[in-house]
Amino acid sequence: MSHYTIQTIPENYKMTGFGVILEDYNDWAGNAAKTAAKKAEITENGKLAELLALADGQVYQINYVLDGKAWRGFGVMGAYDVDDAVVFDFLAGDYLVVPGTGADKDTLADEITGKVFGGLLQEITDYKYVGPGNATFVKPAEDGKFYGEMWLRAQKAAG
Repeated sequence: MSHYTIQTIPENYKMTGFGVILEDYNDWAGNAAKTAAKKAEITENGKLAELLALADGQVYQINYVLDGKAWRGFGVMGAYDVDDAVVFDFLAGDYLVVPGTGADKDTLADEITGKVFGGLLQEITDYKYVGPGNATFVKPAEDGKFYGEMWLRAQKAAG
């Protein structure tokens, strides 16, 4: 079984980001292209840098259910009033924390996401993912590679 831990977040928190609505969540290639285009847009127009300057400088890939539709984008921890950005509410509680390492910082978040939704959630029987969102960060590791974690709100499964 893949490695994961359970961490308890004692208080609700917020994240702010820019992203896109995913009309067909099963269109992996199309969604990856839409998400990459949005990241390129907010990088080029300075919106992501503006948001990072307000926060701690750590970018998160955020997945969330927004108005009943899948939303995916990039943002920061905290609530910030920035044009065209969306502020998300994340609830206190238990979180599945799934780590990963890799050589490419631009693909590691997607690799972790693929591992989680490609089978790991089905392997975990003592907790169930309850959403409404999740977030993944990637940062440099000491060995020249990259380290990332995906955090998903979960509840203890009824036993």
